[in-house]
Amino acid sequence: MADLEKADVDIVLERDPAPKSRAEALLFSPGLHALRFHKAAHRQYAKRNYMTARMLNYIARVLTGADIHPGAVIGKNFFIDHATGVVIGETSEIGDNVSIYQGVTLGGVSTEKRKRHPTIGNNVVIGAGATILGPITIGDNVRVGAGSVVVKSVPPNSTVVGVPAKIVTREGTTKIDLHHEELPDPVVNAFIDMCHSLSEMEYRLEQIETRLGMEHKKIPLPSMQKTRSPELSCPVEEKH
Repeated sequence: MADLEKADVDIVLERDPAPKSRAEALLFSPGLHALRFHKAAHRQYAKRNYMTARMLNYIARVLTGADIHPGAVIGKNFFIDHATGVVIGETSEIGDNVSIYQGVTLGGVSTEKRKRHPTIGNNVVIGAGATILGPITIGDNVRVGAGSVVVKSVPPNSTVVGVPAKIVTREGTTKIDLHHEELPDPVVNAFIDMCHSLSEMEYRLEQIETRLGMEHKKIPLPSMQKTRSPELSCPVEEKH
């Protein structure tokens, strides 16, 4: 037991630069405390001592802000940063070397008493505020961008971002990488592609007009009459 506790503290020191000592990590890391409580609650859950397990779960939620159901299965070297707002459902399964950040939800989409929460592979990083819903599988070495909503299974060695989440790369890594500013934005990329296509169309049209001897100039668009239903009308505009 002492080895497991020591490993937990080492994981905090490895992945969280804030603690300046082992004592600080041990005393003031809510993610570590949430994990400790979960291990105790999970042992009671496995023994069918459900009331005791839920009591420990409740205490952990009050003290740390993380709600990890005692039935959730968590692998080795698990790390929770800040812990606040983390929700992990009953039938969730989490592999080894997984890191999650504040506000992450591993939720269900069904009230049936069966597998209804995600399965997370090894070496996965889930960014702050991300939501993963349903009995889907997140493969090994996957990165989930902050704020993403994942509702479909993700293959290994991928990066997903957006709402709903889309795969933007398929080159995974086992390194804990927090550079979310480097994650591509599929919506922005789509707009960039559209702008390039419009520019190309405008250039080709200009070439056609030149060959036909036509003057190339921009024509202002006719004003469009605004039509909308009364319930969508702006009350401020109606006063004027």
